[in-house]
Amino acid sequence: MSLDKILSLVQTAVELGLVYSLTVLALFLSYSMLNVCDLSTDGCFTFGAAVGTLVALSGHPWLSIPAAMGAGMLSGLVTAVLQTRMGVQSLLAGIVVNTGLYSVNLALTGSKAQLTMTKTATVFTILKEKLSGTFLSGQYKLVVLAVIVTLVVIFLSLFLRTRLGLSIRATGCNADMVRSSSINPIFTTTVGLCVSNAFTALSGCLMAQQQKSFDISMASSGVLTVALASLLIGGVFFGTRRSIPLRAIGAVIGAILFRLVYTIALRLHMPAFMLKLVSAVIVVLTISVPYLKNRAGLLRRRYQAARERGAA
Repeated sequence: MSLDKILSLVQTAVELGLVYSLTVLALFLSYSMLNVCDLSTDGCFTFGAAVGTLVALSGHPWLSIPAAMGAGMLSGLVTAVLQTRMGVQSLLAGIVVNTGLYSVNLALTGSKAQLTMTKTATVFTILKEKLSGTFLSGQYKLVVLAVIVTLVVIFLSLFLRTRLGLSIRATGCNADMVRSSSINPIFTTTVGLCVSNAFTALSGCLMAQQQKSFDISMASSGVLTVALASLLIGGVFFGTRRSIPLRAIGAVIGAILFRLVYTIALRLHMPAFMLKLVSAVIVVLTISVPYLKNRAGLLRRRYQAARERGAA
């Protein structure tokens, strides 16, 4: 394989990693900070893609970004209301919203499972024209995604240091303690889920505009599984006791590494139906790393103690 081909594959993997990293950052907020496992991620991802595609097709590509984020916030609000106001458990609330969003997405697209934007201006094609003739003309997608992901990382780093952000983090640690401190955990949970789902919908919007098409099954590859695996990979490299900016950057790096692994699997001619198994194996291995490290250390100490007793 030529060097140009390898570089092209790496660039594609990095671009996809940056797109999915927004969902990973959403999971970083809801799962790591708020301690809520939101299973509506797949539906919200497609919801943002549908709204973003429809707004872009209407001739407003830049407006598609806030529109998709607003749709994600609405999805997060529904999930939060089910959890905090109606007594539905978080896992079940996410499943219910995820299921309902499938019908909502079809209703938005007029029962069409696919929409194309081949002749429609997107945020990527606009920047491609702006960068035409420059040394970045071939990396216009990478530039757009890098800028957006950087802004999201900066926002999260600053937001989680505010009074509201600290309240969200405290709610994830101990909701009863937060309630006794005159902080409303219902409000913090609602805000956290709205913000996280906004990033998930943004990820879906950018994915649709990058591919110049919308598909109702575009999240069938398991966006939640991919995001969880990427988040855990980032945690292995940067740990859970690091500062918020480093942990957010680790989540982005984890998403890119995950896509690189996917790319390698595809280049090894692995069947497409095996890719979900690859995702599951990566998740299991990543979760098991801390346990296996502790287990290996314990066995090593026992072995050393046995040798010392034998020498004595």
